[in-house]
Amino acid sequence: MDTMAAAVFDGKLRYAGDFPRPEPKPGWARIRVRMAGICKTDMEIMKGYRSFSGILGHEFVGTVESCDAPAWIGRRVVGEISAGCGKCAWCAAGLGGRHCPDRTTLGIVRHDGCMADFCVLPRENLYLVPEGISDERAVLTEPLSAACEILEQIAIRGNERIVVLGDGRLGILCAWALATVAADVTVVGHHRAKLAVAGWRQIKTALLIDGVRPGADIVVEATGNGQGIAAAMALCRPRGTIVLKSTVAIQGEVNLFPIVVNEQTVVGSRCGRFRDGLAMMENFPDMPLERLVAGRYPLSRVEEAFSFAQGKDTLKVLLDIAG
Repeated sequence: MDTMAAAVFDGKLRYAGDFPRPEPKPGWARIRVRMAGICKTDMEIMKGYRSFSGILGHEFVGTVESCDAPAWIGRRVVGEISAGCGKCAWCAAGLGGRHCPDRTTLGIVRHDGCMADFCVLPRENLYLVPEGISDERAVLTEPLSAACEILEQIAIRGNERIVVLGDGRLGILCAWALATVAADVTVVGHHRAKLAVAGWRQIKTALLIDGVRPGADIVVEATGNGQGIAAAMALCRPRGTIVLKSTVAIQGEVNLFPIVVNEQTVVGSRCGRFRDGLAMMENFPDMPLERLVAGRYPLSRVEEAFSFAQGKDTLKVLLDIAG
């Protein structure tokens, strides 16, 4: 049996040098991973999220090594992370990867992830990486595409006042994506170092919510904690829009009274189309994505990498798998 190196979580994170190498199914491809990113979701899995056991990771850039469509072999790719069943109404509507009830998700739900020498995905999930985009930028396609999803869901004219709550990776990426179409964007956070990274174009930053004037047209909640919705409701104007990006369970009761009284619209926003993330990288090459990267580690030091990634001022840590 062919084996490979992998970062495995089976109740405890460990490096495995002899994990079985995956074989692609018909219509799928095996990708030799070049680089992978550590995401907050990976850290939540280690706390029990989704009861996942197997290879971690869903952010990657790699090279197609095996595929039943020869034109893909040797091409540098990124890949959307969820695979639908191909049979249900959601899949027929082209939304299987997002909403198919029987979907699998790379490194999250019943699908071994990309923190390994190899991973597998359906061919239809793959996107070619343009030559002008480096591995260090391409590996951020998944979180940047999630930020771009806001632009697909909401028609933004450009004159709105927008507040992004959260100075983590996703909050900063949301602010950068919004700053490509709107001039008045403010990031609110708790960490001076992270807010310093967020500056790009005309983006403003604020330490704590008290420094922000209420009445924003759009509030993006990306705090990563369940209390962010209360802050979003307080900052959003009547008939304004709240975009929820945090995927955390709210503990205790939350008073949704302001949403009703102020007739606020709440939009749930999750994954985005990779074509949008890659297009944004091409159209805005000055977007300072590299600023997010705080460290790079070889796969063999994955435990050390995860420990560093959990630091309060750490934004993004990469695993340099291909060396």
